[in-house]
Amino acid sequence: MLASAATKQLVQLCRPASGVLLQRWFAQQASDSVVISRLQDKHNGIAVLGMNRPEAKNAFGKAFVQQFTDAVKIVKHDQSIRILIVRSLVPGVFCAGADLKERATMTDREVVEFVNRLRKLTTSVEKLPMPTIAAVDGAALGGGLELALGCDLRVVASNAKLGLVESRLAIIPGAGGTQRLPRIVGGPLAKELLFTGRIFDGKKAREYGIANHAPEQNDAKDAAFLRAMQLAEEILPSGPIALNLIKTAVDAGLQTSIDQGYKIEEQCYAHVVPTRDRIEGLLAFKEKRAPRFTGE
Repeated sequence: MLASAATKQLVQLCRPASGVLLQRWFAQQASDSVVISRLQDKHNGIAVLGMNRPEAKNAFGKAFVQQFTDAVKIVKHDQSIRILIVRSLVPGVFCAGADLKERATMTDREVVEFVNRLRKLTTSVEKLPMPTIAAVDGAALGGGLELALGCDLRVVASNAKLGLVESRLAIIPGAGGTQRLPRIVGGPLAKELLFTGRIFDGKKAREYGIANHAPEQNDAKDAAFLRAMQLAEEILPSGPIALNLIKTAVDAGLQTSIDQGYKIEEQCYAHVVPTRDRIEGLLAFKEKRAPRFTGE
């Protein structure tokens, strides 16, 4: 699928290599290392959370985890955000996992406390009320892949390197990887990838079912972000309450029996019936026009 002219222009503005950060695209900067950009015009409702810690390849250290956590809280309570894309602003890497240099200075107790905070972070991303898309244009290893697994959808560039490599360091994934990966790919394949600490590319990620899409990387090294933007554009016309309840029904249903899942679906459907958006959808269909959903 070819990117639209508007999307290409937007991506050019968002590319770190361009050095251009226009205020109309960047409504809020959470910190130097985590940037929230709320897109406007035809992309109004899409936000991009960009990781920008180039000196450590976006590795998770104490300060970075806190800054990321603060940014997620901002996104969670912003009802204007209907879709979130998580990406890296550092060329060639999504997130290198834990900051092992910092880890080496921690006591055993500090390591446990830090990993717990990192797990809470990836879980907070997982539980955001809007659809989330991880745009992986570079390496996502260890905690970096765990962050991507916490998103609803994953777009991974064909040549990006991924892996839960913790077993090679005599540890295990601690930010949700042992639980999310088998729920995505199944137990046997998850165990194989975890036991071996295998590193694989975006094409394999698509084959395994980890990636929804695996576009060929481009010269600007932002093919995954381009495809994620296209996906966000496709989702954007949908009703925001419906999107939230679809996410709730699917996520909750996967944790229980199918019969209990039907009950969850019934409860979620009951929530959409009294909404103004549902009436607007029916009226727009009758009048043969695009609906104007407000999230009410």
